[in-house]
Amino acid sequence: MAITFEDQVAIVTGAARGLGQGYAKALAARGAKVVVADLGEEAETTAAAIRAEGGTAVARDVDVCDFAAVERMVGDVLNDWGRVDIAINNAGILRDRTFAKMDLDDFRAVMDVHLMGSVHVSKAVWQVMRDQRYGRIVFTTSSSGMYGIFGQSNYAAAKAAMIGLMNALHLEGERYGIKVNAIMPSAATRMTEGLLSPDAERLLTPDAVAPGVLFLVSEEGPSRVILSAGAGVFARVYIAETEGISLSAEALSPETVAERFAEISDSTNAVALASGFEQAEKLTAAATRANQD
Repeated sequence: MAITFEDQVAIVTGAARGLGQGYAKALAARGAKVVVADLGEEAETTAAAIRAEGGTAVARDVDVCDFAAVERMVGDVLNDWGRVDIAINNAGILRDRTFAKMDLDDFRAVMDVHLMGSVHVSKAVWQVMRDQRYGRIVFTTSSSGMYGIFGQSNYAAAKAAMIGLMNALHLEGERYGIKVNAIMPSAATRMTEGLLSPDAERLLTPDAVAPGVLFLVSEEGPSRVILSAGAGVFARVYIAETEGISLSAEALSPETVAERFAEISDSTNAVALASGFEQAEKLTAAATRANQD
């Protein structure tokens, strides 16, 4: 069945260029009314291009670090179109340096845009989505946050935070029809200038990521999914916990942990847990079984 966004309203941050622009155009092409949210005049250029192609779009010059400005933007959207169905948190900046040389102001700036910017947009639309009992939110995580990249401690910390935020909001939004996911894109954008080879830049286009994001925000899309996407390749990322071992009171020592670390690390029966409380339940159940043996 074809995925369509007719009569839906989508807010895309960082949408003046790059990935956000690709998402905005793809949503509009499938019928969504799109808010192109970004800083500066380029947002209007993107919105105008969407309108020229027959889509519906407005530009909003908004700093996602300013919660009051984000709230005003959402208020304007509700006045104009009456609802918000989709929020894609894509705005971002880079301030790369090694941790030893990084100024803390640069660390805070990256955290403010990526983490707090995503919090601000999601908070501003959250009650709207709860009231209408429908919503789709996407956070932008990164391989940097998942696996680490040298010189990106600030960016990695912010992007890893997206996973925790997604997990919690998935649980809180489930009963209200709100689905929350994360995209882990790899694309050649202004943020990656000078970092990729010519061959990688040719393959890693923003348009090659957009289909995955549109699936995540579709009516039948999933929730609590981390989707890796780039060059037309899509993969699901899992965070899993190994089965582990259970130590008796007599064996409970750092030496035993060291001796049996290979067993602890064995991923044969690793599972992805559904909530934070499941970790405690898993551990206590294993300890109880061990004590009964």
